[in-house]
Amino acid sequence: MLAVIGGTGLYDPGFLAGAKEQVIETPYGEASVIIGEGPQGSVAFMARHGRGHSLPPHRINYRANIWALGSLGVAGILATAAVGSLRRELPPGSFLLLDQFIDFTKTRISTFAEEGVVHLDFTRPYCPRLGGYLLEAARRLGMDLQDRGCYVCTEGPRYETPAEVKMFAQLGGDVVGMTNVPEVVLARELGICYATVAVVTNYGAGIAPVPLSHDEVGSVMGRNAQGLRRLLQMTMEIVPPGEGACCGKGDG
Repeated sequence: MLAVIGGTGLYDPGFLAGAKEQVIETPYGEASVIIGEGPQGSVAFMARHGRGHSLPPHRINYRANIWALGSLGVAGILATAAVGSLRRELPPGSFLLLDQFIDFTKTRISTFAEEGVVHLDFTRPYCPRLGGYLLEAARRLGMDLQDRGCYVCTEGPRYETPAEVKMFAQLGGDVVGMTNVPEVVLARELGICYATVAVVTNYGAGIAPVPLSHDEVGSVMGRNAQGLRRLLQMTMEIVPPGEGACCGKGDG
């Protein structure tokens, strides 16, 4: 089974037929999942920020969300993320397929491992197989999806300072957001393949000509939501039925 985790601007599974909500109990709390039918079978949808964007990034129960998807037998996750650009050549409206991240979160629990030692190889943080399906879908649709991008994850909920934006760019970051870590890490711990399409909604502070606001982010995502849905729908048509996970769990 595939899953879609919708970030800012993608709150409903309108691309799934017969969608029904399930509340799943996990060791980390409840998680709400909507299950419907996609082009190749059942698909799980999860709104990362909850109904009406009620959860800020630092309050999302990432462990419950990913555990719930794993308990449903999800083998691959297609995630979306609204991001700020750290580079002038990545204007609002750009689509990127993430291939690396830099973690600047501070207070989040980023593992299921409560006991023992679990080490994860993160040479390739994001699944290249799922990424390949997304790129092929973009090609078929005539969409410009850049094939790589380094995501800097910050704690939030505040936006970054101009000094931070400058530093992140110097470190090799392309875009900045607040949600992709620990989501990508937890998925790998459960052996679930994970890929993220990032949509640039604004320039980072110091690059942007005006102060940042969440209204601006929502507005740009609204203009790009239809294209994002088309990309996800086409990707679900391309992924073979019964496709299994290829990203292994960590070694104890």
